[in-house]
Amino acid sequence: MNASQIELVCPAGSLPALKTAIDHGADCVYLGFKDATNARNFSGLNFDPPQMREGIAYAHARGKKVLLALNTYPQTGNWASWIQAIDRAAEFGLDALILADPGLMAYATKTHPQLRLHLSVQGSATSYEAINYYRERFGIQRAVLPRVLSMAQVESVIANTSVEIEVFGFGGLCVMVEGRCALSAYATGESPNCNGACSPGKFVRWEDTPRGMETRLNGILIDRFAEGERAGYPTLCKGRFEVNDETYYALEEPTSLNTLELLPELARIGIRAIKIEGRQRSPAYVAQVTKVWRAALDKLKSGGADAFSVLPSWMAELNKVSEGQSHTLGAYYRPWK
Repeated sequence: MNASQIELVCPAGSLPALKTAIDHGADCVYLGFKDATNARNFSGLNFDPPQMREGIAYAHARGKKVLLALNTYPQTGNWASWIQAIDRAAEFGLDALILADPGLMAYATKTHPQLRLHLSVQGSATSYEAINYYRERFGIQRAVLPRVLSMAQVESVIANTSVEIEVFGFGGLCVMVEGRCALSAYATGESPNCNGACSPGKFVRWEDTPRGMETRLNGILIDRFAEGERAGYPTLCKGRFEVNDETYYALEEPTSLNTLELLPELARIGIRAIKIEGRQRSPAYVAQVTKVWRAALDKLKSGGADAFSVLPSWMAELNKVSEGQSHTLGAYYRPWK
């Protein structure tokens, strides 16, 4: 694998974000319908059928691909909505479906065999045995790896499967098993895996109090911010809590994954795509991150690994849109291994 074969896969939470990603160098965009069939089911985001048709036409006219995320899990009473989404994907001419549920994969394979299938990160396949099973059973052609594997483990997966491997390169992290959040479901009664949203907006509140700006999720105090302090979106895993008379980020500090410095190594081990997280983020975020990663991939392609170095300006731009204005290599770098 070399840098010229690595696709840059960017988020499109809206039609403006889709166009922005394409205009700034994305090879593919991924998006979802305005319903619970995708894992970013927030009010004001995603696509209705006319918007999706327009977005697909815009991307295809510029030689780019559009991937549809159908990465939540249907239940007995609402199966028809997910089936309809697959049928629409076939009708609209999308370039691939990103699926997590094996039942949906079976339906897609049987009903629309021409559709290209990708295994979603929500499928939580962390071994080549699991990925090869999905390949043999449902014909998946790409798998998105969860952000829990070290670089050595990613390399082992790639060496033992013919399935293309996509990894996350930049964006928010989750302490749960790739979005299978029990915390949000416990607090709100709605599962992100089935309803498509961690910390759904209808449960979120910001309140200016004498003690500072407070954020709550379904009445639960998540954080309190001093005057002038940036108040983040209230998710349980990234709140500050009192533990043994100390208040701190008890579960996870707000930070973003940023693997820019690992790009030559990721190319060497043979990844097929770099994924940028952030369908819930603004078109400005999409523009900023896509532009930097496009420049980095092009630099690696033109100069090779030996000549590649991360420009300070790139890191500065990415830190501006990172959670907590900080970044981490996550599980890719484990010094104790």
